[in-house]
Amino acid sequence: MEFFHSSPMKLLLFAAWFASVLDLCTFVDVCPPCHPDASCKLDSKKGCACKNGFTGNGISSCRDDNECENVTGICGPDANCSNTVGSYYCTCLSGFTSNGKQQFQTNDGTYCKDINECMDDGRCGPNSKCHNKPGSFICSCLRGYTSPAGPWFMPDNGTDCRENQKKLCHLDDECIKEAVNNTVQSMINLSTPERMKEIRHQTSAELSPVLLMSYIEAMASRKPNPEHESEHPEENVNETLTNLVFSVNNLIENDEKVEWKKINEDLRKYYITTLLHTAEKETLLLAARDTATTQMQVDAGEVEMKLYKVEPHEAKKHPVTTMIQGNSISLTTNKAMHGSKNGSTSVVFLIYNSIGDLLKPTEDPGVADYSRYAAAGEITVNSPVIAAAISDTETFALKNVTLALKHTQAIDPDRDETKCAFWEYSQGMMGHWSLDGCTRTRVNTTHTTCSCNHLTHFAILMSSAQANLLAHYIVLTRITQLGMVISLICLSMCIFTFWFFRDIQNTRSTIHKNLCCSLFMAQFIFLVGINKSTHKWFCSVIAGLLHYFFLSAFAWMCIEGIHLYLIVVGVIYNKKFLHRNFYVFGYGSPAVVVTISATLGYKYYGTSNACWLSTENNFIWSFIGPACLIILIQEEYYRLFKNIPCCFELLR
Repeated sequence: MEFFHSSPMKLLLFAAWFASVLDLCTFVDVCPPCHPDASCKLDSKKGCACKNGFTGNGISSCRDDNECENVTGICGPDANCSNTVGSYYCTCLSGFTSNGKQQFQTNDGTYCKDINECMDDGRCGPNSKCHNKPGSFICSCLRGYTSPAGPWFMPDNGTDCRENQKKLCHLDDECIKEAVNNTVQSMINLSTPERMKEIRHQTSAELSPVLLMSYIEAMASRKPNPEHESEHPEENVNETLTNLVFSVNNLIENDEKVEWKKINEDLRKYYITTLLHTAEKETLLLAARDTATTQMQVDAGEVEMKLYKVEPHEAKKHPVTTMIQGNSISLTTNKAMHGSKNGSTSVVFLIYNSIGDLLKPTEDPGVADYSRYAAAGEITVNSPVIAAAISDTETFALKNVTLALKHTQAIDPDRDETKCAFWEYSQGMMGHWSLDGCTRTRVNTTHTTCSCNHLTHFAILMSSAQANLLAHYIVLTRITQLGMVISLICLSMCIFTFWFFRDIQNTRSTIHKNLCCSLFMAQFIFLVGINKSTHKWFCSVIAGLLHYFFLSAFAWMCIEGIHLYLIVVGVIYNKKFLHRNFYVFGYGSPAVVVTISATLGYKYYGTSNACWLSTENNFIWSFIGPACLIILIQEEYYRLFKNIPCCFELLR
C-alpha cells in the first residue's frame, strides 16, 4: 500500500486497468434489463443499445433493420438483396455470376459479372447470330433468313430462322411499297422518342435491302400532331438524339453496304438522300426543344454528331468552329440579328464516314466539268461526308464555310485532282454532286481545304490519273456500239440475200437465214435497250427478249450441226417435214426455256446495272446451261466429222 500512497498516479492507472478487466456492468447494475437484441453500453444514457442491424430503445424494443428497403441499391445493379434478422446478403441476378462468394455483402470485394451466353455455340440455332447483353442475350437471323418473331427473338420460344422468301422484294415495286407501308404504319402513332428508340433497336440486326428502305421511311414519317407539340420533355431530348444518331449509323454502317448495293441506283440515291435530310431535320427539331443543353456530342462509330447552342452576339465576334475525326469546319457569320425564341441558335455538325461509297459520282449535270474528270479517270468520294446546319438562318446569317476534310486515302497532289463538292438535292429527295459555290483553297497529301458560301453535305471528289477505268469504259462502249452497227448492216445484207435470191435457197440457206434473223434481233435489242435499267418492267422485257433471241441463235447453230450430220450419214428425209421440225426446235425450244425461267424467277430479269439476267441464285445458268449444252453437241459433231474428207464436198 505504501507503493500507491507514494505514487497517486500509479493508483489511478491501476484502478482503470482493474475496471476494464472486471467490466463494471458485471458488478454494478448500470443497465436496466435490456432487450434480447440489445447489449449494455457504458456510454449509453440508459446503458442498453440495440445490436447492429436493429433499431429501437434497447430496452423494450429492437426492430430488425430492412437494409434492402432502407438503402437504395445496396447490392448494386446486378444483384438481388435478401434481408435476414439483423443483417442481409446479396446474390447475383440471373445472367450474372459472382467472382467469389455466392452470398456476399457490400464492400467485401465480391461483385457480379456478366455471363456471356454467346460463348455457347449454337445457342440461337442454325442460320442465326447470338448477341450478348448485360444479364442476357438475344438472337437475330443471318442475312437471307428471317424469323416469324421479327428481327429479334429468343430461342426458347420455338422461333427459328428460315430462308427469307422475300429477299428479292427490293426488285419489285409493289413488294417495296407493301413492306414500307407496313413498317411506317407500325410506328406512325409513336412519339418521336419512342419511334427513335424502336428504330434503333430494330436496325441493330442484319437488314435486307427492303428493310433499309422501310426504316428510313419510318424515320422520316411522323403523324401530324399539333396538339402534342411538347412531346419531347427536355430530359428525353438527349436520349432521343442519341437514338437518332445510332439509328442512322445502323442503317449505313459498313456491314450494310452489300445490301445497299443491291438496290437500284435511283432508289438508293433517293433513300440515302432522305436519310441525310431526315437526320439533319430531326436533330435541329430536337435541339430546339432542349433549352438546357449548350453542347452535346454523340459518336456511334460510322456517324458522329456535334451540337452547339450559339448566342447571336458571340457568333458575330467569333466563327463557330469544330474538329471532328480529323476534319475541321468553321462557320463565319455575315451579321447577327436579334436572337431566336430561346435567345440562341442551334448549330449541328454530322459526319458520315462510310456513306461516300453509296453516293458515287455519275455522269450528270451536277458536276460541271465531268467530262474533264472522265478523261482523267474514275471519280471517287475521297473523304467523309460532313453536314452542317443551323436552326435560325435569320439570326445566324452565314457568310462563309471553311472546311478541311481528311482524305480517306492519301493522294499525290501532283497526280491526283481533288474537287470540293456538295450533295445537292430537290424536294423529291433526288440528289447529285455539285460544285456550285465551293472552291478549293489548299490541298496536301492528307487534307483538302474548301471554301463554300452555303450549308449542306460536303465531301471531296477525287479523280485519279492512275486509274482510267471510266475513260476506258466509255471508249470500249463506243467500240462495241460501232461493231454492233457494222454487224447489223452485214446481217441485214445476209438476210436480204438468203431471202430474195432463189437460186441459192435450200435447207442450208434456210438455216442460215433464220440464224441471221435471230442474231439481228438480239444485237438490235442489245444496242437500244441494254442500258435502260432505270425502268424496271421495260428492262425486264428487254432482258427476256435478249434471253430468247440469243438462245434462238444457239438453237439454229445446233440445227446446222444436225443438218450436217444428216447429210454425212446419208439419211433420206422429207424436206418439208424436216423444215417444220427445224422451226419448232429453233424458235420453240428457246421459248420453253424462257417461259420456265420467267415463271420461276421473273424478278431476275434485269439488274440495276444492265437489262440482262441476274447472277443472283445462279439464274444466269438459264442461259449459260443451254448454250454450253449446244456447244458440247457441236464439239461432238466436229469430233465425228473432222476426219471425213468428203464432208465439205457434200456441203457444196
